[in-house]
Amino acid sequence: MPSTSTRQFHLPDDAEEQAINAGIALDADTLEISDAQFAQMRPVKLGRPFAQQTKERITIRLSADVLAAFRATGTGWQTRVDAALKDWLATHH
Repeated sequence: MPSTSTRQFHLPDDAEEQAINAGIALDADTLEISDAQFAQMRPVKLGRPFAQQTKERITIRLSADVLAAFRATGTGWQTRVDAALKDWLATHH
């Protein structure tokens, strides 16, 4: 049966499906849950938890040398820019 990407894939017939399920049933690591257990399941929330204090997205223009210096510090450079600005605010009223 062709897919929308024109790749071919094969769906198992009833005999193959039974053989697959028999193999699953023989696997000691397989856990089959009941319908009642399945009904109690809740979706897992993926991703980063919400911050108590969120940041605001803005557009800012920085000098190329300043930007290069912060980017050279690696992942999290935007957070370090934020920390540097907070430090400046603490010493300048």
